Amino acid sequence: MKEQDFFLNFDDDRLIKFTIEDFQLLQECLIELFGVQHTYYFDEIQNIKGWELFVRRLYNSSNKIFITGSNANMLSRELGTHLTGRYIAIELYPFSFKEFLTYNKIEHSTKTIATTVGTATMLAQFKRYMKQGGFPAFLRNQTREYISGIYESIIYRDVLLRNGITNEREVLELMHYLASNAAKRHTYSSLGKVVGLKHPETIKNYLNAISDTYLIFQLTKYAPSVKTQSASAKKIYLIDNAIISTIGFNPTDNIGILLENLVFIELKRRQLDVYYYANKGECDFVVRHGVTLTEAYQVTMSISEEKTKQREMKGLIEVAKAEHTSKNYILTMDEECTITEEGLTIEVKPIWKWLLDQPSINQTYTQP
Repeated sequence: MKEQDFFLNFDDDRLIKFTIEDFQLLQECLIELFGVQHTYYFDEIQNIKGWELFVRRLYNSSNKIFITGSNANMLSRELGTHLTGRYIAIELYPFSFKEFLTYNKIEHSTKTIATTVGTATMLAQFKRYMKQGGFPAFLRNQTREYISGIYESIIYRDVLLRNGITNEREVLELMHYLASNAAKRHTYSSLGKVVGLKHPETIKNYLNAISDTYLIFQLTKYAPSVKTQSASAKKIYLIDNAIISTIGFNPTDNIGILLENLVFIELKRRQLDVYYYANKGECDFVVRHGVTLTEAYQVTMSISEEKTKQREMKGLIEVAKAEHTSKNYILTMDEECTITEEGLTIEVKPIWKWLLDQPSINQTYTQP
């Protein structure tokens, strides 16, 4: 932005007593100190109750306002209360693989990765990314305490306190179980048994409260009927692999879970409408555009074993024939080939290469 602007961070402890009545005084002070400007940047403004009214007043006076928030109070449904039709919401996820490489100053041009050294470098960096995730501050300081701090802040502030939930133990046990069993299917009843709750509705409420914070995502089974989708088991994914590694219990190397979780978050980052497919066979992810399914994905560490290869292909072939998907992928750690089976083409591709194939969100986002 070329013009001058105002900026204020409402996370400053000196603003602890700031209320909606103080916004007018703030406006007067900003103009007195810096002159009239028409672009505003407010960070963590959701800390001030009623902030939407002030922002709407600024907007109605032909100002441009950028507001950022790091918790559930910045949800679009709450923005919609007073700002309907007046805002564009942009969801920011932890670093993509491209951003991870850029942050670590690793060259990843098409020419570079085509070489033997480039390919080996990308695979090594991808394995780091798979386990470390994409939280910038964690990549900078490499301390697990940072991840634990983020997690606890979300649970206690945005889940328990914000929703008036008093049973801390149930929520913590539920999250520990979900992090230890990411990418698996769960029903409300089965999760209730894990934490000792008889009422599935309580589990549903807990999951919705946690989902509101973007800590977890509930993936629905694809079905023509919305009623069938709602009644189906949900697959649970977490916002970042570092959360899985920190709060989950995984006695094995759990590479398969990390790979699948990583692919899911990338599909969400690309703003795609994602489901899982389950009939006679299973498919990890299907992507819907409009009313049709266009893409299908299986995620596995390797298809070098024939049994694994046939299992992954079976699910893809079933969904491709039933829904006529035009793009069918098996994403692996490092294998690459094209399989033709029953008149269908299945592309086997390393996940790291698939991650680099797509343009970044900065290239795909177009301001209305």
